Amino acid sequence: MRCLFIVLDSVGIGEAPDAANYGDVGSNTLAHLSAAAGGLNVPTLTQIGLGNIPGLLPNGKSIAGVPPVPNPGASYGAMREVSVGKDTTTGHWEMAGLELKEGFRLFPHDFPSFPAELIAEFERRTGRAVIGNKAASGTTIIAELGAQQMKEGCWIVYTSADSVFQIAAHEEIIPLNELYKGCEIAREMCNRYMVGRVIARPYLGKPGAFVRTENRHDYSYPLPEPTILDKLTEAGVSVTTVGKLDDVFANNGISRSFHVENNRDAQAIVLDLAAKRADGLIFVNLIDFDMLYGHRRDSQGYARALENTDVFLKNLLTLLDDNDMLIITADHGNDPTFQGTDHTREFVPLLVYRPGVPGKSIGIRQGFYDIAQSIAAFFKIAPMERGRSFL
Repeated sequence: MRCLFIVLDSVGIGEAPDAANYGDVGSNTLAHLSAAAGGLNVPTLTQIGLGNIPGLLPNGKSIAGVPPVPNPGASYGAMREVSVGKDTTTGHWEMAGLELKEGFRLFPHDFPSFPAELIAEFERRTGRAVIGNKAASGTTIIAELGAQQMKEGCWIVYTSADSVFQIAAHEEIIPLNELYKGCEIAREMCNRYMVGRVIARPYLGKPGAFVRTENRHDYSYPLPEPTILDKLTEAGVSVTTVGKLDDVFANNGISRSFHVENNRDAQAIVLDLAAKRADGLIFVNLIDFDMLYGHRRDSQGYARALENTDVFLKNLLTLLDDNDMLIITADHGNDPTFQGTDHTREFVPLLVYRPGVPGKSIGIRQGFYDIAQSIAAFFKIAPMERGRSFL
């Protein structure tokens, strides 16, 4: 018995009712990127019901190339986030059964973003100076300050619209182990400021040709209570994560993890696990949509990544049987046609595929934590505190 739970990072499906609180009125990741790309070629997602979801939403917009189908292979719906925030940690934690009523602290975009006492203490404890200290795209700030960082051996520290304290350093100037140690120090310091994540952002190359490496590492704020991952492991159910989820959950409730930072490797691992009949919960984050295309406002690249993932899903479906459940959703939006370069507060799609079970509408779910409740029901463990099962 197993559940494969796949998060298409940032693949939103239309502005949430509270989008105005986040400056995101008018955002719609799937509708807008598909139109900008001239339509999507995703026959597997179409067959299992992705195109049926917009019809459930109050201001739903069709997805170019993805029409509704009369007999979808999966049950289909959408989820509205109830926690405060539109970031990776908040979305994943809510899907795992939590609710953040206050939200993580956000910082000003302009210099100086972080409090002077936080920066001063970080410099003192790490023995290196800080440059940056503003909100920026990771690739942009490395292009701007990378040469100075290499010359002076300092840290590039920056934030974004999310609650993040990001530290960039050239791997040949500051070794990875020192960068990670610096992030551990920052994580300890940032807890009192309610910072969602501290992120190591290493890069290589020369001025004018810097490239971020896949040695990124996230340091999450301490989890406030047990999640569905903890509940499953306590009940003797194996929990395997693929992608960056070991970082998002600080390794809590995880039996084994495959930490990878791209869709290609993550999808290859999932197909291998499925073919070998790995059991329990297999929890997957596919990061490229957000990291490579959403933040960089690349609709064409986003569309290609979705089409490649559709081929992966076609292959995955052939490896599932009547004892399996596949859940496909997202953690927030990141409309590549929208203003700025940040996440967008959106509904997210929900597809639940069970071989031999006809698909039907499961409506709009009020809270991502319906997923945790449904996984608890699937594995027949005690119910979670929040959520309604869609099984």
